[in-house]
Amino acid sequence: MEPLAARTIPDLVLAGAARHGEREAIVDGPVRLTYAQLAGEVARFAGALAARGVGKGDRVAIWAPNSWRWIVAALGIVTAGGVMVPLNTRLKGAEAAYILRRSGTRLLFVQDGFLGNSYVAALRKAWEEEPDHGVEAIVDLVADWDAFAQTRTDVATAVDPDDLADLFFTSGTTGRPKGAMLTHRQSTELYVAWSELAGLTAGDRYLLVNPCSHTFGYKAGVIACLLRGATIVPQPVFDVEETLRIVAAERITVLPGPPTLYTSILDHPRRTEFDLSSLRVAITGATTVPVVMIERLREELRLATVLTAYGLTESCGTATMCRPDDDPQTVATTCGAAVPGVEVRVDETTGEVLVRGYNVMRGYFEDPAATADAVDADGWLHTGDVGVLDERGYLRITDRLKDMFIVGGFNAYPAEIEQVLARHPALAEVAVIGAPDDRLGEVARAFVVPRAGVTPDVAELSEYCKQRLANYKVPREFVIIPELPRNASGKVLKTSLRSR
Repeated sequence: MEPLAARTIPDLVLAGAARHGEREAIVDGPVRLTYAQLAGEVARFAGALAARGVGKGDRVAIWAPNSWRWIVAALGIVTAGGVMVPLNTRLKGAEAAYILRRSGTRLLFVQDGFLGNSYVAALRKAWEEEPDHGVEAIVDLVADWDAFAQTRTDVATAVDPDDLADLFFTSGTTGRPKGAMLTHRQSTELYVAWSELAGLTAGDRYLLVNPCSHTFGYKAGVIACLLRGATIVPQPVFDVEETLRIVAAERITVLPGPPTLYTSILDHPRRTEFDLSSLRVAITGATTVPVVMIERLREELRLATVLTAYGLTESCGTATMCRPDDDPQTVATTCGAAVPGVEVRVDETTGEVLVRGYNVMRGYFEDPAATADAVDADGWLHTGDVGVLDERGYLRITDRLKDMFIVGGFNAYPAEIEQVLARHPALAEVAVIGAPDDRLGEVARAFVVPRAGVTPDVAELSEYCKQRLANYKVPREFVIIPELPRNASGKVLKTSLRSR
């Protein structure tokens, strides 16, 4: 079987080994795995999971940064028949604990101590009041790697294309994350189209900076590379100088990421000291893209292809995409047209962007009510984004019905931040919006109404949030006001707050 014809991830791994055997699949520092070696590592990991009773439909989570071990673990989980549940490394203990409990995760893999964070200690603290959390074991991806794989058995589970492959949790207007159910067929079929539009080919070298815990990292990164026979070079955390070094040393050809990644590279004072001539493709999205940035990528870095795309976790990460020959104005001001096999339209009344096709999630895990709110009876996914389609069918996002904003490529949801701040003893009310930021695109700005007789300490409010929220969700500014603006029905007028 050719990798491009595989419709399950286990088949994709095996097809890659057969087609690209000695080609490098992953380069992670001193670790260099060929496609054949990757298949062997995945089989070994899947066998170790099977020996511990992991089988069809069992949820297994990963809380770790990008690395060769993350990739092997994820592919091993689905090869054993399990459902992979990725956790963002920026989550706090309580946030991770909620997702683990909500997903019914049996086994958790962590890289404890990453960037000084003790994930295990954070979870233990969150679990002090939650003895029935359901997680049977925590395995450290680094410290326990060899010991874990010593005991293994043959994998007897057959995986079908329409089986669940992963649960990517995404928040909503309620502030509570929901698990989008995505299948093997969706992950493989959609990224055949994505990788073709991106021009990804065998032998490309793909710098994986986008977190694997996000569909942009895992599906548009790992899965897309396996489909095309490209080499994955994971970077655990974005550091512009380290990125420049890796691009030069590994002759990186494909570099996807949020706009902040490219502006950091373009404006770095030592950029010209690094040989970036191998770069050919840049793919961005998630937020407004300056036209001048697209022009600079093409002129200063001589990139042949610069594309923007649009999608949601609920659409398996992608719905629209620019084409390689689109001009800079089109790339910067639109998200491209629908990918093949997917429909996109705009509701005539509300302006909401609707998506329908094989890429739309099977629903939210064990949440039929939220699923019905998101996907209507005709199969249209209601994105919560407001946009317009031009005469070519190219989409431009103009607003967000759900108030979500994007911080350096990460989705942030006001309701979730508001719930945390609402518990602060000094505050009576709070409303959070996204505010423009030169570096990150947008950041959280919190408008807070003090309780009677109390003067909130802004520094203390910030620290309070840092202890309870991932860093990208923490408001960069707190504005103390006597009352929140409301309409006649009592709803907070966030448009009024944004105009300040």
